[in-house]
Amino acid sequence: MGLLPLPLSLLLAAVPGSAGPGSSVSLQFAAPMPQEAFEIVLIEGGLADLKLACEQSASFGANERLQLLRDRLMLVAPAPQTFDVVMANARALMSCKAPDSAQVVLSRYGPGPGPRRREWLLLSWQAASAALDQERIVLALLRLAEGDLTRLDAEQLVVGLDGQGLPTTRSALDLLAEAQIASGQPDQAVITLLAGRTTGVIAARRLGLAAELLGVMESERSASLIEAALDQAAAEQAWNQAEDLLRLQLRLELASGGSGDRPRERLRRLATRVDDRFTLLNLDQDLPGVSLHKHQQLQQQLRSPQAPGGHAALGESPSPEAGATGVNEQP
Repeated sequence: MGLLPLPLSLLLAAVPGSAGPGSSVSLQFAAPMPQEAFEIVLIEGGLADLKLACEQSASFGANERLQLLRDRLMLVAPAPQTFDVVMANARALMSCKAPDSAQVVLSRYGPGPGPRRREWLLLSWQAASAALDQERIVLALLRLAEGDLTRLDAEQLVVGLDGQGLPTTRSALDLLAEAQIASGQPDQAVITLLAGRTTGVIAARRLGLAAELLGVMESERSASLIEAALDQAAAEQAWNQAEDLLRLQLRLELASGGSGDRPRERLRRLATRVDDRFTLLNLDQDLPGVSLHKHQQLQQQLRSPQAPGGHAALGESPSPEAGATGVNEQP
């Protein structure tokens, strides 16, 4: 890697708002790098310089520059290289919006067990996610689990930024299950979902998804998973989620040739309890022989979910009163 005739910080001094290559602050560039400076960085710049140029070019949508930088990054540090150089090279390519190329660079080094392997796997997952490469996502997360899927339950991975620029995270277990579904491995996704140890609303969602994946092909197992999910939702008084689970139960029972009477009645009782008249109307519309007059009566009584007394305003319902109908009571 050559030395710049001028420090990169001086070359960028003509670009108001730019930060030096060592800055840890998110860069906000006021103007593109001058062409002369860009050409010097492209020819003589090291990995840190090229990464900074990638960030600036990406911020202005300078696609031609990005391509030139990507090509340079694939040649600037040929194998073999140290772990630190390989990681810096791959991160620079990520800044250049080239996740597939980052994967190629990462393949040049295979760290053994320990902190370095974890760092390498996390960057591999980031590159695969950016490339929407579901199979590589699965591979990276399975390697991160090291044969124990329960380890992924508490592993929170950054998946983006919220409206205030703060990182948002999701469980690696859920991310693995989603990638397995997307790559055509629903059976493996069920195993992953059932490996979770988190209780409450998260468990209810995972159990419900596992039941949906099993579907009518394993109706008995699906039914038992939905019941377990309903228990978790009820324990958290997450009635909206419980309604979704009962809708799933109704759909699966109808798909398997059943009458759907039991889940329909359970859903009706729960919707009545939380004053969810939209669900009640939909249930009545699904039944033959219900008069138009009854539909019109119910429609006139409907409240907006956001209005005072509407079911969305309930959030998490209070504990059931003595004798109230719960989601798991038998009809």
